Amino acid sequence: MASLIPGFEYDIFISYRQKDNKHDSWVTEFVENLKGELESTFKEEINVYFDINPFDGLLETHDVDESLKEKLKCLIFIPIISRTYCDPKSFAWENEFKAFIRQASHDSFGLKVKLPNGNVANRVLPVQIHELDTDDKQLLENELGGFIRGIEFIYKEPGVNRPLRSDEDAPQDNLNGTIYRNQINKVANAAKEIIVALKKHNQLSNEIAEQDQGKDLSYKNKSIKTKIISGILMVLALFILGYFTIPAMFKKSETIDKSIAVLPFVNLSNDPEQEYFSDGIVETILNYLFKAGDLEVISGTSTKRYKNTDLTIKEIAKELKVNSILEGSVQKVGNNVRITAQLIDAKTDVHLWSKIYDRNISDIFLIQSEVAQNVASELKTTLTSSDREQVEKSQTRNPEAYNLYLQGRFFWNKRTKYGLDRSVEYFEKAIATDPQYALAYAGLADAYFIQAYWGWIPWNDGVAKSKEMTLKALDIDKNLAEAHTVLGALLNYKEFNWEEARKELQLATKLNPNFVTAHHYYSELLNILRQNDEAREQINIALKLDPYLPVLHVLSSGYYYNQGKLKESLEECFLLEGLDPEYSNRLIYGREFNIYYEQKENNKAIEALQKALYFDTLKVTGSNIVIDIFNKSGIDGIWNWMIDKELKTRKPRPVFLAQAYSLLGKKEEALHWIEKSFENPPHGFAGINNNPDYNWLRHEPRFQAIIKKLGLTEYQTPH
Repeated sequence: MASLIPGFEYDIFISYRQKDNKHDSWVTEFVENLKGELESTFKEEINVYFDINPFDGLLETHDVDESLKEKLKCLIFIPIISRTYCDPKSFAWENEFKAFIRQASHDSFGLKVKLPNGNVANRVLPVQIHELDTDDKQLLENELGGFIRGIEFIYKEPGVNRPLRSDEDAPQDNLNGTIYRNQINKVANAAKEIIVALKKHNQLSNEIAEQDQGKDLSYKNKSIKTKIISGILMVLALFILGYFTIPAMFKKSETIDKSIAVLPFVNLSNDPEQEYFSDGIVETILNYLFKAGDLEVISGTSTKRYKNTDLTIKEIAKELKVNSILEGSVQKVGNNVRITAQLIDAKTDVHLWSKIYDRNISDIFLIQSEVAQNVASELKTTLTSSDREQVEKSQTRNPEAYNLYLQGRFFWNKRTKYGLDRSVEYFEKAIATDPQYALAYAGLADAYFIQAYWGWIPWNDGVAKSKEMTLKALDIDKNLAEAHTVLGALLNYKEFNWEEARKELQLATKLNPNFVTAHHYYSELLNILRQNDEAREQINIALKLDPYLPVLHVLSSGYYYNQGKLKESLEECFLLEGLDPEYSNRLIYGREFNIYYEQKENNKAIEALQKALYFDTLKVTGSNIVIDIFNKSGIDGIWNWMIDKELKTRKPRPVFLAQAYSLLGKKEEALHWIEKSFENPPHGFAGINNNPDYNWLRHEPRFQAIIKKLGLTEYQTPH
């Protein structure tokens, strides 16, 4: 059976090392699964070449090149990239992989093809079943002419590096997080994109050829009159074009779009526990770039979702709304480190700058600084001497302290109880190693604050420790944005010192306009103060810098709710459900319930509540209980049932009960729990001043007494 396109023998050629199939027939199983997926992906039958024998029956007397030449006439070449494939002495590498690249580079399509969406794909579609050694990776990338952009079938645990199986015993333990069935689908979809593009290209070429053959020969015999008219029209067109375009040539050129995302650097250390180091390299480079004047930099928490992604650079840049992408890899062995970095113009896919660094770990700070400065230079912005001085002042020169700090930030970014506990350990070790490490003090201060905020350590003890570490950081570096941000949060949630909190958070956003947490905490303060327009402005800045950070969407939804913009609030809930299902807990579904309740859409409210109960401390067995209560007592009966359940818990939530009673119009009960919420910092008071659910109670003396204690009297009128 021939290929879908005349002149080619096969649609897909699958190349592999025989030893990778001998033990468990992994390649054979992959091919069979892929064929099944292709059948459900293409309308036509796809012709796949897969030789289950090691050398296609070739003997020493056969001409290998000529024998394979016809078989290699294929649209797509899929090499199964293993630890043994990248071997110049192997049959598959020399006679299939390299031979296809040579042959495809000179056929009618070329090695690379432009897809319908404008992106460019290589007709070599690697399927990677092992993490590669650095030398093998370099060898492969040299042949491909760039980074490997294949589809991974790798299972990784500490000390484990093997092909992903179709029937994994514990898929949740795979550090790569990939699922075999999904990866098969990705291969089929990628193949379809390439083949569709090749078919369209072929069809267009045929149409052009037919048009050329069918042209009227009389065209050559135009009359002199026709030529004269054509000439006059051409001159007139050129005159008009010049009138409008020539002056524009002397106008000032447009300012370059100085927006960039730094993708997670690939960890090539063959040790998952070194992941913190590659993440830390990115974070430090970002910290440098944050200082680069008018450069707009996407936060690392939003780019982490692109680790091991199959999206192209253009697709990532489009999602993040940036013009440039920095990507790279890190390999750390003992005291030696290799860092590869390259800057790409996402619109043209042109490499603006790239470099490989092989240095001692003691040079890590110079490397990161050089990468940032080269990126800034290519994007026509600069790191001033004062910018560089500021970054270096908050940095350590001690590699061991830096390494410990990176591990601390790695765990801090998880925002879990376990993660925060571990981060504290590493930050404390970093400080012990370098007592003048300002960033480590700031990291420890933020860890203590978050632990206290979520009740993982006692509130008063946690904020006291947080403030102590914050002040130490500022003693070392008075211009450290991270420290001013934590201080602003403490003045807000602990001391109710609104104006001093405002000054600290404003200063933090000025010192580092790209620091997401500063805008995040500042928006919370403004929300408490009922300064809704300003809160919206700050949360929008944060979302632009970190569009995939879940907590920002939670806050954004709440701010819309406070403004009475229920449609927008609901849209944020839906967005978060798709963005991070694990984060879509009772908080989001509970808000959906409230919104539908306000809109009197009771059926949707009940549906949202059923979802919320799966995440709530009120979780109950039997999915029909909510429906039964609703049918018997209506939506108010649901509220009363939730209140009853909450009151029976070991530690009832004052804010929940205050809001529930308020929505039911039960004044005395609502005021009682509002007063209780004041005794439950930091969550107790944060929503009271600006939540519209309490509007009917605002003139009550007991409500006003709380507002007065908080010092919020002057912020009673909404903006």
